[in-house]
Amino acid sequence: MNHSRKVDQDDIMRARNVLLASGRRTPREEVDAYRVLAQVSPASYVPHLARALQRLSYDTSTAKKHPACLALREEAVAAARSIDPAEPARADVLYRALDTCQSELYSLGRRAEGLAMRAEMLAIGRAQAELSGAPVVKGLREWAAGLSEEGRYAEVADAMTELVAAILPDGSGTGTLAWSLLDWIAALHDAGRSSEALAAFEMLVSMEAAEAANDRGSMACHLYSLIGYALMLDACGRGGQAALVRQEATLALLTELADTGERKSWSGYQASFWAVLLSFSGAESDRPAPDGPRPPSGAAPIPWSPDAKRRYYDSRHALREEVDILAPRAAEDPDQHLAELVRLHRVLTVRSAVYWEQRTHLFAERVRSLFDDGVDLARRLSQHDPVDGTRTLARILIDRSTFHTAAREFRPALDDFRQALSYLGEID
Repeated sequence: MNHSRKVDQDDIMRARNVLLASGRRTPREEVDAYRVLAQVSPASYVPHLARALQRLSYDTSTAKKHPACLALREEAVAAARSIDPAEPARADVLYRALDTCQSELYSLGRRAEGLAMRAEMLAIGRAQAELSGAPVVKGLREWAAGLSEEGRYAEVADAMTELVAAILPDGSGTGTLAWSLLDWIAALHDAGRSSEALAAFEMLVSMEAAEAANDRGSMACHLYSLIGYALMLDACGRGGQAALVRQEATLALLTELADTGERKSWSGYQASFWAVLLSFSGAESDRPAPDGPRPPSGAAPIPWSPDAKRRYYDSRHALREEVDILAPRAAEDPDQHLAELVRLHRVLTVRSAVYWEQRTHLFAERVRSLFDDGVDLARRLSQHDPVDGTRTLARILIDRSTFHTAAREFRPALDDFRQALSYLGEID
């Protein structure tokens, strides 16, 4: 920023009066005042200007962006960068300005610029951690999410391994460890590091078991982690161990839920936990477009870029059209089209469940018919193809079982799960 030009004294007086006035001032008035005063006293007012520009860029009262949102956020970044590097507050002001700006860049599809800003945020976080001795590097999770959307899975796995190692000593008390473990598992899986992903899943299962046993965590979350763990064991060719997890642990836990319900009431976070693990289980059916960002399989949507979220959620409409077009073809020629119809319908169901769970606690009524229709389609496939189709039916019944659990319908959840195990030949 250029602070060298002379400023009219009347402008300075008006700006100070705006800031000192007892009445409520608008974000635009604040920005105009700080723009003037930042030229007079940069050290005092440039940090305020950067924050005011960010407030003006998005009206929280109406949840609407300013028409010049990106320009305002870029100006905030420029203002923050102009702060003297020796100023202790510079790092935090710049980090926040970069964070809001990268979000808007991603929203506009300018992904390379957004990722570059996330890299700068990470550099700030590393410098702050080195100075303070803090184990957790700020910006690491956002950087990992950005890398994942670009398909740079090996780097993502390394970043999440670093993050988990930093927060693991604090245990589950902070409430963030389980979510970080989910992100870590997804990163390791996407990077093809299956043995490490399994070990990470075992860590998650053990933690959720201990939390549930001590009434510090939901039994449902323990259940979801077990189901996800069994799925990964199957994918790694360890079907015998997966069957044991389903029979001895998952079935027993779900039976207890059906008989008595949760031991105590929870805030509802377990539905979000379910949605993340559902997206992981559905990743094998998904075939993302090669020309766009791909969110990690099995990661919470919060750190996804606006661009990735929009593409992921908007894809539901195209999937719905594909399913509707394919349905009559599958009825006429099941050999050619039925398996693909079941796959596409499962992708639609998973994406819809993740979308609605993020938006309403009444998500169950929004997606119930999709889970029911998916089971009906899978039954048709199992009758047409008794080998592969029956395993697919078992998988989709387990999907619906977890849906019933998330909706706190534990008896139907148990019924579906028993059916699934029967189709897998794991119970009589």
